[in-house]
Amino acid sequence: MREGLSVRVTTDPLDAAEAIAAVADPAAGATCVFLGTVRDHSDAGSVTGITYEAWRELALARLAELGEELFARWPLRRVALWHRSGELRVGEVSVVVACSAGHRAEAFEACRHGIERLKRDVPIWKKEHLAEGEARWIMGA
Repeated sequence: MREGLSVRVTTDPLDAAEAIAAVADPAAGATCVFLGTVRDHSDAGSVTGITYEAWRELALARLAELGEELFARWPLRRVALWHRSGELRVGEVSVVVACSAGHRAEAFEACRHGIERLKRDVPIWKKEHLAEGEARWIMGA
């Protein structure tokens, strides 16, 4: 894997400060960090939590491919692409995309592209747990 690229699928909590440190670089004039969090509602109603399941080996490979794509499209210094698996409560961080670059435009663009592609192409699925006691799988979320 490329130096400056960090990919992770873990049951451990994700820490924004750790992600910022992972993409820190003295040549970077900008760092953009996207944090996805579990919200308390969806179209189906009140949400009490989410279960994420991943095809871990393939997810890590796809995250690495995505990281390479980001480096190829923008002059980035470092990239972190991290996702949780397992049971998460409302308010917990489920995904981190962090990019550092020489300038803010590249960092913003790469970060936005990174989360959109991650949600579309990485084999990680979520099941919403609803307050009414039901649970439902959400595809392409």
